[in-house]
Amino acid sequence: MTTEKIDGVSVATQASVYFDGKCISHGITLPDGTRKSVGVILPATLTFQTGAPEAMECVAGGCEYKLAGSDTWLRSGPGDTFSIPGNSSFDIRVSEAYHYICHFG
Repeated sequence: MTTEKIDGVSVATQASVYFDGKCISHGITLPDGTRKSVGVILPATLTFQTGAPEAMECVAGGCEYKLAGSDTWLRSGPGDTFSIPGNSSFDIRVSEAYHYICHFG
């Protein structure tokens, strides 16, 4: 199931812009202190580094991703989530706008 709305959050109004504008996100904090980001990745092939574990939830669009150490590209579409370990990386290939929620931790 795709998350459609997140109630009762604090939103960072300054966007985080990565890869020359190919990825734009806003940080949100839930009342319990849980952090997430909500954003969009425009068509590109990018490599992201992780500090903490992350789970990428597809809200709209789609992508292909490849985790560090793998040669296999996997598909993620609306309602799908994929997990990335902390202190790792993943490649993401996007051919149409990929709207996501990144769940940290």
